[in-house]
Amino acid sequence: MKFKAAILTAIMLTTTPALASSDMETAAGTSVLVLLFLGFGALVVACQLVPSLMLFCSMLKGLFNNAAQESLPKTGAKTL
Repeated sequence: MKFKAAILTAIMLTTTPALASSDMETAAGTSVLVLLFLGFGALVVACQLVPSLMLFCSMLKGLFNNAAQESLPKTGAKTL
């Protein structure tokens, strides 16, 4: 069993660089489908970014406007 594991390890170590190398055919350019997929992903992110920025700005506006307009209610108790 140890012998089989040693042979398997040796084969895996020697074939890993061959599997990791790239062909000139695939490294020369990116496929059109890959570019369309990446463009679609960027479009989805951009379309989600606009409403999220609007919601974030309105949240900040509501947070700071309410704090400035509302004052502490008078309870009749004296403060130090």
